[in-house]
Amino acid sequence: MSVPAEAVGQPKKAATAAWIGSALEYYDFFIYGSAAALIFPKVFFDESDPATATLLSLATFGVAYAARPVGALFLGHFGDRLGRKKIMVFTLILMGLSTFLIGCLPSRHQVGTLAPVLLVLCRVLQGISAAGEQASANSMSLEHAPPHRRGFFTSFTLSGTQGGQLLATLVFLPVAALPEDQLLSWGWRVPFWLSVAVAVVGFVIRRKLDETPAFEQQAASEGVPKLPLVVLLREHWADVLRVIGGALIASVSTIFTVWALAYATSDAVGMSRSSMLWVGALANLVALAAIPLWATLSDRIGRRPVFLIGAAGSAVTMFLYLWAISTGNYPLTLLLGIVAFGVVYSAANGVWPSFYGEMFSTRVRLSGMAIGTQIGFAVAGFAVTFAAQIAGPDGTDWSSVALFTAALCVPPLIAALTARETHKVPTEDLGERAGQEAPRPEKVTA
Repeated sequence: MSVPAEAVGQPKKAATAAWIGSALEYYDFFIYGSAAALIFPKVFFDESDPATATLLSLATFGVAYAARPVGALFLGHFGDRLGRKKIMVFTLILMGLSTFLIGCLPSRHQVGTLAPVLLVLCRVLQGISAAGEQASANSMSLEHAPPHRRGFFTSFTLSGTQGGQLLATLVFLPVAALPEDQLLSWGWRVPFWLSVAVAVVGFVIRRKLDETPAFEQQAASEGVPKLPLVVLLREHWADVLRVIGGALIASVSTIFTVWALAYATSDAVGMSRSSMLWVGALANLVALAAIPLWATLSDRIGRRPVFLIGAAGSAVTMFLYLWAISTGNYPLTLLLGIVAFGVVYSAANGVWPSFYGEMFSTRVRLSGMAIGTQIGFAVAGFAVTFAAQIAGPDGTDWSSVALFTAALCVPPLIAALTARETHKVPTEDLGERAGQEAPRPEKVTA
């Protein structure tokens, strides 16, 4: 099957829509991470036991990641059946609604244990939404991109994610500076309420985006699979396993974003909330530039070497970053935070959208990316909870957390070393084995 010229005719429009939509979507997702580290232990859990309250709050952050594999099965199925655009619009609406509702929740002092239960339910909806967001946006941008620049154009989804995280951090900076009583009563709710505007803007942008010609031709010529999951597991089971292992690299992001923030602002270290939020903000600002540069490099030298640099380098630089926090030296923490998260981690983060997407054919690409990444991300999400336990009762054993993070970088290394290099494979041949014709999917009959 050949892909028509129109399939790569609007790469800038698709990449821009993916960037903006992902930025808006992950603004919602990441404000929860900041609140889970700084606010929710005091609002939704028992303040008399701060360590347990923090542990439970960080566990609610991981709940969304547990929901993501379930969401991936559902959204991946319909994304490969109905198209990428419909899923991109649905996920944005669901994320905006669930985030707004979090800002409306009563506190534990008002309704008791019902408060954290409602919080978890809203967090589950966020996780389901996020499960389809990146896979649909990545599929959209990859299938529109010129074959020789797929790495660059698909990286816009992840730079959008970093943009959303930067926006979330900047919104929380003035909120975190509020007096304690105002912060805990109404201040923390404002970023969540702003998700209404986020959802409206994102909806308008994505409604104007065209479906990919690659998907439309697939549907018109061969039909779409009745059960994409069956086709995926029959033809691409090994690649799904590789994506699961590779997706564990996201543990670096969750440890940096949530656990390190909670550790640095704890009584043991004593850094201010605002100063640590600036570390995240500046690191994400650097990542906005680093991600497309790494992705462009992958278009020239390949996906595997760039991904390997990011995975191996993150294991080392995250150790240095957590060590810097333990010293209480803020300039050193700022510098190493930017290097670890803004530069080194961006190598893996910027290239995985093309690296994973190129493992699958058009007929199961969204399912393959969604299911593989979300299972791996589920483990990465709970890495924060495990880190809180590994850090000990007083939460100060940073070296054990650093070793734990490094261990989670090993499966991504193995996944990349065993994967095929695909940066020079024509778009229409992606997901097919050399010298073999892939089985025809079961067509949807009228």
